[in-house]
Amino acid sequence: MAGNSAKIEAGGGTHDYAVLDGSVGPQVIDIRKLYADTGMFTYDPGFTSTASCDSGLTYIDGDQGILLHRGYPIDQLAEQSSFMEVAYLLLNGELPDKATLDSFVTTISRHTMVHEQLTTFYRGFRRDAHPMAIMCGVVGALSAFYHDSTDINDPLQRKIASHRLIAKMPTLAAMAYKYSVGQPFVYPRNDLSYTANFLRMTFSVPAEEYIPDPVIVDAMDKIFILHADHEQNASTSTVRLAGSSGANPFACIAAGIACLWGPAHGGANEAALNMLREIGTVDKIPEYIARAKNKDDPFRLMGFGHRVYKNYDPRATVMQKTAKDVLEKLGVKDPIFDVAKELEQIALNDPYFIEKKLYPNVDFYSGVILSAIGFPTDMFTVLFALARTVGWVAQWNEMISDPAQKIGRPRQLYTGPTQRDYVPVDKR
Repeated sequence: MAGNSAKIEAGGGTHDYAVLDGSVGPQVIDIRKLYADTGMFTYDPGFTSTASCDSGLTYIDGDQGILLHRGYPIDQLAEQSSFMEVAYLLLNGELPDKATLDSFVTTISRHTMVHEQLTTFYRGFRRDAHPMAIMCGVVGALSAFYHDSTDINDPLQRKIASHRLIAKMPTLAAMAYKYSVGQPFVYPRNDLSYTANFLRMTFSVPAEEYIPDPVIVDAMDKIFILHADHEQNASTSTVRLAGSSGANPFACIAAGIACLWGPAHGGANEAALNMLREIGTVDKIPEYIARAKNKDDPFRLMGFGHRVYKNYDPRATVMQKTAKDVLEKLGVKDPIFDVAKELEQIALNDPYFIEKKLYPNVDFYSGVILSAIGFPTDMFTVLFALARTVGWVAQWNEMISDPAQKIGRPRQLYTGPTQRDYVPVDKR
């Protein structure tokens, strides 16, 4: 690399490629003309060394444990802001003043109801269907109910679709839960906050009104903020790839939900809680710690370390305090939470964990909090999808507005048979 360009020797020649600077973070080599120049592609399974776009939404420095939304540190947003304010920030680039925020909240509140015909759509699913299976189908079906906001070339329709998705996701998620437990759907109320409204729709029943506790509302709001966006992860990249074909926004978000459902992505907090349940009691922790350190044992501690963060997950710092507040407020007595607290202390002080930087991550704490509030584990990924919809929508809007955007078309290293002639079936 020389100056602001990189030299690549390939295809019988030497070629110069521009080195691009972002506002912060690593430089990137612009190889868009590499194939035309050399007849070669790059090989990058998982795209871990490839920038698929430029974005002004979220920045992560995994080595330093930094997560910024539009430049604002995640801990400041989680501690001082609200999910609706963060949603506005991601969508529009700047924090709103009070009048603008009030107007935005009112707009979202006015879109929380869903078409009544959707209630019959839910009844087409088995009662024991996984809530994420329901969400994949129902969110994709929104395009059949809201034809007036599917033209991606109309900025106003894109804005309406964005507001509808953010507003209706809590209603759809609560309906998925209610359907799974055989309870009637609860309609939204415009006088409640975004998060309090969701909790009420989830836990209220006609026989007993659910009054959202401020501590629980604050904890859920923080969980939503901490999961709102996380750069070009698998589900966000899926939304962008689907959107690059010109697909309508409801279909794109449904694609993101499908990707998020994978246990390696959105199911991590469920896996962490299942691990705590497997350990069961504090006295069994040493046995499982020994297993985790044994290279020949397939057991792995879930909820520790992170693919991106090689330092402490900045979201986990907020979740750690929130978990303590929720457990104290609810007065929950459960050996699972005792296991979590003891395991946390070991991970923070054991040289093995410190050396390998296996710190508790956001999934470790969020699973504990959601369980204490009363959510079953199969709802955890649905809550992740609810929060991440804001990021998906913001990323989708950014992509559609990018003049350099083109349909996604990854290449491959072909390793199959070379050309051969077809042999009729009776001669094989």
